[in-house]
Amino acid sequence: MNTPLVESVLLGAISAVSLAIGVFFIRYWRSSRDRFYLFFAASFILESINRALIGVIGRSEFEPWHYGVRFLAYVLIVVAILDKNRSR
Repeated sequence: MNTPLVESVLLGAISAVSLAIGVFFIRYWRSSRDRFYLFFAASFILESINRALIGVIGRSEFEPWHYGVRFLAYVLIVVAILDKNRSR
């Protein structure tokens, strides 16, 4: 089996699912106007773009800048949780 082809398909699937989850959170944000959902949407959309770029550019996902983008996505999730708990 061709490994780069399988990797590309899996990266595309992860990218599409991440984008769908991001759109799902935007839908919740539009109905509730809660920033928690907006931060989560930004995180998942950022991760979707990152995975799509890895697949399109064809470079390894083990390069440092991919970790930077992934770290930013996780920071957005942590900010969302802290922001949600601070407002109480």
